[in-house]
Amino acid sequence: MTLQLLCSFTATDDGWQAAYDQSAETRAQAGLTQLQLWRAADEPGTVWALYGVNDRAKAQGWLDGAAQLSGGRVASASFLTTL
Repeated sequence: MTLQLLCSFTATDDGWQAAYDQSAETRAQAGLTQLQLWRAADEPGTVWALYGVNDRAKAQGWLDGAAQLSGGRVASASFLTTL
């Protein structure tokens, strides 16, 4: 079973990407590997990120804290498993 995390971020300004990139080490320490990053076609202020998760508890801790400082605000997050 592969665990993944799908998050949508509300990008607060044009500088969100630099702040997001600078927090890569924090995400890695939380057991997350970025798989894909998208900007919503019809909502330019929304960014979607898909992560591989190797430690759910650490990933949840990241969602509860450091994710809020990633250059945007987490609007939603869902843990997913592959079928």
